[in-house]
This record gives sequence, C-alpha cells and structure tokens, in this order.
Amino acid sequence: MKVVLFCGGYGLRMRSGASDDIPKPMAMVGPRPLIWHVMRYYAHYGHTEFILCLGYGAHHIKNFFLTYEETTSNDFVLRNGRTELLSTDIADWTITFAQTGIESPIGERLRRVREHLDGDEMFLANYADVLTDAPLPQMIERFARRDAGASMMVVPPQSSFHCVDLGEDGLVGGITAVSELPLWENGGYFVLRQEVFDHIPENGDLVADGCAGLAKQGRLVAHQHRGFWKPTDTVKERAALDAAYARGDRPWAVWERDGAGAGACTSGSRDGAGVGA
Repeated sequence: MKVVLFCGGYGLRMRSGASDDIPKPMAMVGPRPLIWHVMRYYAHYGHTEFILCLGYGAHHIKNFFLTYEETTSNDFVLRNGRTELLSTDIADWTITFAQTGIESPIGERLRRVREHLDGDEMFLANYADVLTDAPLPQMIERFARRDAGASMMVVPPQSSFHCVDLGEDGLVGGITAVSELPLWENGGYFVLRQEVFDHIPENGDLVADGCAGLAKQGRLVAHQHRGFWKPTDTVKERAALDAAYARGDRPWAVWERDGAGAGACTSGSRDGAGVGA
C-alpha cells in the first residue's frame, strides 16, 4: 500500500534561528532524521512505496536520500577497499519526490499527488513528524472491513495542563488533568480511500475539510491508540526523543523489537532507494 508523507511545512517551532531552513521531518533523532524513522515504521510492515509531498526545505530531503549512507545504520564488512553490507534499510524502497508548493495546506498537498496513487482504492498518509508503536496491520484491517472513507488514529490528550471547573461565584469546583478527560486527539496516522478527495476543495485541509466532511456523513472511523505516541512540534520534544534513542528507549522502532521485518533486506553492495519523479 502506498504511503503519502506530508513533509513540506515550515516547522517554525523546531527551528533554532533565522538561518535554519531544515524542515521538521529532517530533525535528527539518533543518527537518522524523523522522516526516516516514520518510513522505517511503514517499511517494517511491508509498505515500501512512498510519496513525499515536498515544500519548504525540499532540497534537504532530496539530498538525504540521494546521498544516503547505508553504513550509518547497518553492519558491514570492509574487504579489499569495498564495502559489503550485511543488511540495508532502503534498498527495496520506492520514493517519489513531488513538489507540492511552499504554502500549500495538507489537503492541497494530497490533491497534488493524487496522480501518483495510480487509482489505488486505499492508501496511507502521515505528517512525517510523529512516532508511534501503534499496530499498523490492525489499523488497516479494521478499516478495510468498514464501509468508510477514512480512518484516523486518535490518542489521549498529551497536555500536562489541568482544567479548572469554575462556579458562578468564582469558586473552584474541581481540577482535572487534561489527560484524564474523555477526549481524543488526532494522532496523525491515516488510512484513506479515494473518497476522501470528494471532500477536499482546492487549497483545502485533510482534517478540517476531508475528514470533517466524511464525519458529517458518518464515514469517518477512529482507531484508538493508548500506547506509545510522541509528536515533535517543539525543540524540547525532539530533544526528548533524541535522548530516549541514545539510552535505548525507542518503542517506536518496531523493526528492532520484532526483528528484521518485511522492510529489511540483505545486500552485498551499496544499493540506494528507487527514486521516482
């Protein structure tokens, strides 16, 4: 199943200064950028056809894959001056790099890559900046059985703030942590059918237009996930993930927990990914 990744936003809260033009999906977690971790998650479950919706800082993403170094995250043998890889990350991946505009909303980016989906009834989509250990096969299977146009993974609120219940006299009736409220947030992992395009107008949004339109018709389902899920909207959140990686605490790396998985392969040479236009 094809995977559409939205990686063209500015990511202003992740930038360290005016001269920093690296898009958020290229922020580092361990030796690899965020987008790599997201792609390895999908590849582990056998989904290795990627469509990257590029925009701001696109050259950073292109250069990363065009000059990809397999030896950074794979064991290898150096023999007679030649590198012999014992395994590879991306040799079996197909990656389409599509420029979808600097200012385009998420929905418009999706509209602009529709031609690359080859009319597939179902496909996957992701913001390319959120890590999780959610069981993707279950998410897809449950959606495939439903008569719906889209599935959205939802997670409990991540805020550490508290909500205060106020009476008319200003007295506090109760204090509740946001995380304990019966609310769910958009988790950023989508399974979609072509039907979603019927609800996204030009320059529209995937969630506010596409998903909301389907919800009004009773054709949007949610996959509730209470396991690991971490966004990287700020420098602090990215740093926390980087620190967790360094100490070996990386539950999102399902390819390490479950073994090599469908997305890994072996190779005796330095192969790169298949590159689409």
